[in-house]
Amino acid sequence: MRPTQPEHLQRILIFGNGGTGKTRLAREIGAIIGRSVIHLDDLRWLPGHYGIARDNKLVFDEVVEAGRAETWLMEGVYGWLASAVLGRVTALIWIDLPEEECIANVRARGIQGGGSEAGLLELIEWVRDYRRRENSSTCYAGHAKLFEAYAGSKAILRNRAEISEYAQSIRAMTA
Repeated sequence: MRPTQPEHLQRILIFGNGGTGKTRLAREIGAIIGRSVIHLDDLRWLPGHYGIARDNKLVFDEVVEAGRAETWLMEGVYGWLASAVLGRVTALIWIDLPEEECIANVRARGIQGGGSEAGLLELIEWVRDYRRRENSSTCYAGHAKLFEAYAGSKAILRNRAEISEYAQSIRAMTA
């Protein structure tokens, strides 16, 4: 389902596996609607030390606080953080691309924010296991539960064409 009302654009949450293009879509939507993006990775990891996690409760509380705002655009892989704001979301977007495409995207963007080659290789394996991981809010099953639990305006985008069409639908609605 595409957003059909301007109020659907008040509080947008984009989630999916690593390398799906969540950040790219969030930036595109943000440019269209004039909103900055809250990147859950920026809250999760120590600044300049991608891969070194901050305290879970502190991060969770920061996401809850950000979610209290009247408008926001948030993106990330963390279902446990997304659940903190799910009750305030007005549009939910799940990007679900094939793992090999995600891995290619992760390789193309390379090491991020103080990360390492070993961390990049670990991330690639983590992305590869998206549909096989269990008991995690960051796996396919966890994301499916999150998506199913939300009754509002939502969409699953399964390829680049659908991602582009979604962004175009927002552009058309706000023109």
